[in-house]
Amino acid sequence: MARALIGVIGGSGLYQMEGLSNTSEHWIETPFGLPSEAIVTGELHGVSVAFLARHGRGHRLIPSEVPYRANIHALRQLGVRYILSLSAVGSLREEVRPLDMLLPDQFIDLTRKRDNTFFGDGAVAHVSMADPICPQVADCLARAFGLTQGESTQGDQPITLHRGGSYVCIEGPQFSSRAESHWYRSMGASVIGMTNMPEAKLAREAQIAYATLAMATDYDCWHPREAAVTAEVAIANLQQNAARAQRIAAKAIRLLGEEKPRSPAHTALASGLVTPLEVMPEEKARVIKPLLATTESVEQVEP
Repeated sequence: MARALIGVIGGSGLYQMEGLSNTSEHWIETPFGLPSEAIVTGELHGVSVAFLARHGRGHRLIPSEVPYRANIHALRQLGVRYILSLSAVGSLREEVRPLDMLLPDQFIDLTRKRDNTFFGDGAVAHVSMADPICPQVADCLARAFGLTQGESTQGDQPITLHRGGSYVCIEGPQFSSRAESHWYRSMGASVIGMTNMPEAKLAREAQIAYATLAMATDYDCWHPREAAVTAEVAIANLQQNAARAQRIAAKAIRLLGEEKPRSPAHTALASGLVTPLEVMPEEKARVIKPLLATTESVEQVEP
């Protein structure tokens, strides 16, 4: 099986990774079924990369239908140690304008219908989600954003990258009511989306360092002077930022490949796993064992 150091999960409007060479597609069987789409592996800047379209090509899956456990388990089987999540969001803050980007450092999970753990059925673990975003991966994304600032193409609008803030994740697929949108603002949330939970929780359980590049497409429906979000507006704005997001991801991949930073996520199960592998039911142990590759050096995962 191909190996990859970095996984890129593309959200709405981002269904492929530009610039990959030596590509191949993999439908990876997991204990939780198949992932959203065939995973495309290849090389970028000499770094091994695995790209997955979160909603499938053609955007076939609503947020509640995304097979989050299969997606993360499949990436871990490929050896992925870092995930860049490229995600469309609504802004809950005046200063985060449509087309701006934000690197959240916290999540508020309001989803209700999604399987959010690899554990259970004879295996217990409690990983820490106090700091769900890997600061080293987020820092690479921030530096990559800075490196792209001098590369704007004709028609690019000046945008701002905001560091920190909370991403509130709702079930969807409907957008918020105005009352809900004001409630999320009262929580102190900065952006709203439908897909980063339980994705980030599962990445932590799989000992993968995770960070989100959140791309604001609208002001949800709280803003007194802006029209309420529609799918048409959100996708149109995201498409404006798609090329920029690709450039940022490419530069972040180069930085991560060069630096291979150690992340607290890489040893999340060292203190989080309660049930020893040898005590788990055999079938469950086969599910969990790929997540426990703590002895595998990050440096060993090369193209």
